[in-house]
Amino acid sequence: MISQKTIDKIFSTIRVEEIIGEYVQLKRAGTNFKGLSPFHEEKTPSFVVSPSKQIWKDFSSGKGGTAITFLMEIEGFTYPEALRHAAKKYGIEIEEDQVEYSEEQKKAQSEREILYKIHEVANTFFQENLWETEEGKTIALSYFKERELHDDIIKKFQLGYSPEKKNAFTEYALAKGYEKEILEKSGISIFPENSPSGIDRFRERVIFPIHSFSGRVLGFGARILKSNVKTAKYLNSPETEIYHKSNVLYGLNQSKQAISRENLCLLVEGYMDVISLHQSGIENVVASSGTALTTEQIKLIKRLTENVTILFDGDAAGIKASFRSIDMLLSEGMNIRVVLFPDGDDPDSFARKNPRDFVEDFIKNQAKDFIDFKAEILLKEANNDPIKKAEAIRDIVKSIGFVSNALKQEVYLKQVSTQFGLSEQSLFNELGVQKQVVQQQKPREKEQKRDFQLSIEPKSDILKNDLSLLELEEKLIESIFKYGNQVITLYNSNVGNYETTVTEEIINHFEIDNYKIQSPINLKIINEIKEGLKNNELRDSNYFSTLLEEEISTKLADSLISPYELNNWASRNIYPINVGDKLKTEIEENILIHKSHYIKLLIREIDSSLDMLLDEYEYMESIKKIMILKKLFDTINKKVSRNPVNEPYKY
Repeated sequence: MISQKTIDKIFSTIRVEEIIGEYVQLKRAGTNFKGLSPFHEEKTPSFVVSPSKQIWKDFSSGKGGTAITFLMEIEGFTYPEALRHAAKKYGIEIEEDQVEYSEEQKKAQSEREILYKIHEVANTFFQENLWETEEGKTIALSYFKERELHDDIIKKFQLGYSPEKKNAFTEYALAKGYEKEILEKSGISIFPENSPSGIDRFRERVIFPIHSFSGRVLGFGARILKSNVKTAKYLNSPETEIYHKSNVLYGLNQSKQAISRENLCLLVEGYMDVISLHQSGIENVVASSGTALTTEQIKLIKRLTENVTILFDGDAAGIKASFRSIDMLLSEGMNIRVVLFPDGDDPDSFARKNPRDFVEDFIKNQAKDFIDFKAEILLKEANNDPIKKAEAIRDIVKSIGFVSNALKQEVYLKQVSTQFGLSEQSLFNELGVQKQVVQQQKPREKEQKRDFQLSIEPKSDILKNDLSLLELEEKLIESIFKYGNQVITLYNSNVGNYETTVTEEIINHFEIDNYKIQSPINLKIINEIKEGLKNNELRDSNYFSTLLEEEISTKLADSLISPYELNNWASRNIYPINVGDKLKTEIEENILIHKSHYIKLLIREIDSSLDMLLDEYEYMESIKKIMILKKLFDTINKKVSRNPVNEPYKY
């Protein structure tokens, strides 16, 4: 178990904007950063990161919290996994508390975590075989050297080698205590019926580890070097609980910072294309690894940039595949350009034979927009055949139909109109026909969108007869998160002026009135605070950020980041009044308003029970209670409505 001392160090060291900046393209907006939500499809940024408060809020999905909760959301990490990832990024040594686990607890370890671990073990094994064994040096390292790869780039991409011995890794892993079942589920080992000891899936191949966005090894690609063996040239890990090839882009972990910095992603096909471009100094590149481009892969890129340049080697199969990729990229709102390399060249060979500046200039100068690219390819095929030419134009208009932005569509159609000497009206008519086709090809919107609306109905165990009371309760909890440890001076007729913190005053208000907290999550927060007060500890927003309960994290983000922060008001010389500028008055007023609504609820409850009271004495006592409560209700309302600004409330 990670020690509390380490957890505190992690939270005090990490920077929310740095961690989220690896996943979302953030732009400065006043004191905050803004970006497009990574959890919900949107065109206008509603994702806010506050460096000063060290939290984030996604107004499109309702999610929010700390850097650690973001990692848990985006990567599917458990709390310990997210902490370890952050600690590794910032070079923080993990200290463990010594805890004795029962056999049941040991068995309950996440299978997912064991899968990650076995991939790390395999990755280290393959690298050691490459660098430290004679077989690895002779066969694999010499191959990489023939491909002109330098040592630093081989190590950067953690390339390795699986030896000729048919069960080298399987034997190694079993000896380390890993069970046959987990090796089989990982796909690294295979256990045929006639081979109980198991065999290695990737034996006698060079290894390309496939990393997640955050850098964890998910699977492997492997290339055989012998040309006289009848087997697949490339072999990939099968789908597992942690590896889904449609959700992964090769090289994204090594390239994400460059993509964000350049605001451009170069999209290639193979592992070596990515690696050779990196070696030449061009790092904003990823590969679809020979698979058809998927929506999930595009969304990974879109976290970092909306600009994609597709690099193809010019063979017919690759060009046809690019057409489908273009339509998918357009449907996701991406800006696309395409580069074809000269005959006989692909990104790998072109990068190896030319200096960086030449390669960069070639990509920049040869990049065509998708209309020019499709026109060049399709019209070349059509030659002078008018039927084929019409089909080529229809194909281009079909791609424009995948563009969701109406203004962009019109600009593209004008370009086609000018380029081919056709009327805009005929193109718009054709677009209408093609849109019907596009809508049939797109995923249904209802299936694609998730309902992120937060229900305003209280839960079944919340009093449902006064929503306004619940809203006021939420406002007081929000004040605790925002200003809990701030000291204010108040007045009480019994003690005169006294100093207290915002948190203590609100807790005192709840206890004096014997108020029943309506929301279960608010009750949990209040109980945590009371537990702290017993030990003379004032638990503020920093404390609650380390609890890592999803509802508390979201509530914390809701409290500390408002929708107004989506706008950079200062850039327009508008400076709204900050809530909390007159803190004492604000807290006193919020407590009084909450008290008045609570009294109104009590009056309503007593009044509703009068008809059921048969005893005259009980009936008259209930009437007296109602009269006393109504008098108190009127007194409070007068104080709230008549109180001059900055004058203390006296009660």
